[in-house]
This record gives sequence, structure tokens and C-alpha cells, in this order.
Amino acid sequence: QVQLVESGGGLVQAGGSLRLSCAASVRTFSSYAMGWFRQAPGKEREFVASISRGGGRTYYADSVKGRFTISRDNAKMVYLQMNSLKPEDTAVYYCAAAYSGGLGYVPSGNEYDYWGQGTQVTVSS
Repeated sequence: QVQLVESGGGLVQAGGSLRLSCAASVRTFSSYAMGWFRQAPGKEREFVASISRGGGRTYYADSVKGRFTISRDNAKMVYLQMNSLKPEDTAVYYCAAAYSGGLGYVPSGNEYDYWGQGTQVTVSS
């Protein structure tokens, strides 16, 4: 069983920064590729970023490329550094885990097995 708990959301002005954190309760964290998704009101959930099991590969949605950075560490934490935030980044952000056998696996869709409860990010104009 995997439990994911996000934190770090909040209200920020456009152009500002936030760092989201995700704490994973899992026996073998290194067996999971990790990702961030978001869902804005009235919209479907969308992929934001993913990172491979060992952290060597990352993958980003075009809408956040160059502004957001995903990372992970050996303390079973995953981070999403968000810079140059825009009002359209407003959403509930979810952390997700995908069990993976491939070191370079960076899933971006329905491959994820576990989800956190989400943290709200609001960007004011």
C-alpha cells in the first residue's frame, strides 16, 4: 500500500513561486516513477510532470516546461518547484506514483497506481 501526502499549496501572485512537496509512505520508493497532475475547476485532470525511479529522467507538459521542475530524494519525497506562475496554473495539484520496472520510465497518463489527496494552488493576476 502506498500513501501520498501533498503540501505546499497556497495563494501567490502571478510571477511568483511555490514549491509543492509530496511525502510517500512506501516500502520501496525507488520502485516507483512519480508524477504531478493538476485539475482546474470544470476541467479534466491533466499531466504536469514526471520523474523516473532513479531521478535520471524527467518529462514535462509543454504548458509548464521551463517554469516547473520536478525532483525527488532518498527521503521518499517528491517536489515540484513552480516559478513564473500564471493565473492559468490555478488548480488542485496531485502527486501520483506508478510502479515501474524501467529505470527511464516517465509516465504521463493512466499508468499511475496511487494518488494523493491534492493541494490547492491559486495564482492571482
